[in-house]
Amino acid sequence: MDAVWVRGVNGIQMHHVTDLQDAGRFLGNAAMALRAAHVRTGADRYSSIAAELKDLVERVRKMEDEARSHMRDLHSTDPERFARCRDGHEPWPGEIEAGFIPRHTCQDECLYHDRGVVEALMQCTCGRPPCRACEIGGKL
Repeated sequence: MDAVWVRGVNGIQMHHVTDLQDAGRFLGNAAMALRAAHVRTGADRYSSIAAELKDLVERVRKMEDEARSHMRDLHSTDPERFARCRDGHEPWPGEIEAGFIPRHTCQDECLYHDRGVVEALMQCTCGRPPCRACEIGGKL
């Protein structure tokens, strides 16, 4: 099984729309670099690959828009489930459920105490019991 890099974000489980954003951004950067190589060398082989990547970027952006739409629909139709998914207690709809382990929250920093965000006082996460992922046996 391939390992998947997961972006660490304090307090939330990222929706796969974030992965699609990354893919679009990376493909776009690759296309720009190939266009720059074409400008520097004049070799048409670079520009043809850049054109292929441009088409891929458009396809990925369409998938990103669809994923974002599904996430917004969930937020409006089932806010409780949206919160459970966001907080890492269950996978987002459309993501693989088999083998899902809740998001580790034990090492989240408290926005108020650790980061000094005064407005986050009511969201203090200090003193929470071990997270569900650790209880299940998925220690970091």
